[in-house]
Amino acid sequence: MFQEVPNWMLAFTRCGAILLAMPVFSAPSFPVRLRVGFAAILAALILPALPPVDFTSLSLWRLFGLIFMEASVGLLLGFVARLVFFAFDVAGTIVTTEMGLTLPAEFNQFTGSTSMAPAVVLYWMGAVIFFGLDLHHWMIAGAQRSYALVPVGGAHLSEALLHDVLGRSGKIFALALQIAAPVLAASFMVGLVFSILSRAVPQMNVFAESYPVRTFVGLTVFGLTVTFMGQHIANSLRRLPEDVFGVARLVGS
Repeated sequence: MFQEVPNWMLAFTRCGAILLAMPVFSAPSFPVRLRVGFAAILAALILPALPPVDFTSLSLWRLFGLIFMEASVGLLLGFVARLVFFAFDVAGTIVTTEMGLTLPAEFNQFTGSTSMAPAVVLYWMGAVIFFGLDLHHWMIAGAQRSYALVPVGGAHLSEALLHDVLGRSGKIFALALQIAAPVLAASFMVGLVFSILSRAVPQMNVFAESYPVRTFVGLTVFGLTVTFMGQHIANSLRRLPEDVFGVARLVGS
């Protein structure tokens, strides 16, 4: 039994790193003790399916290298899973800007920082859909499958991995634009109407008069298209397991 403790420690390191970067579970409001307990239980469940590692021939530096490698793999996989939630924050910022809202930022419990009200709404919606799609259950199966793709000590850095992660990071803005598209279209139409009015009535202060209309139309469109935004969020979250496993394949190749 004592021989399995080092193997459990390596599994605990990767599982703990995944939870540390995984969306929802990485929130500052999520209890640290509960996160550590989940990682310990998950590592214990995964341990029987893992091949044992011979620690008798490993030096101390090699052992530290394995721990660092396992933590890096877990953080990378959790970060890739969390990328989609960054898009929700960007989309909320775009919506707020197009509405012309100057409301003070609110504290976002998931990020531990301040965000605009639409960004908080989208973030909470993403968290609800995350649990509604049973992605928290997928996390348990995904942590175990990650060892089939990236065995202990089998992680490698490559140019293909760098391009893939950078490409996924670049898609954050594209997803944010898709989510905020209805409000962007409504804001464009309001701007077009007031630009025509400025030609017809040069005495009108278009800049000042357009703000109430822009805010009213933006709030109305945002409320009416929440279902549309939720569908985009759900579609992006459904691709989450495939995205994480795709990065894991590149790390293990």
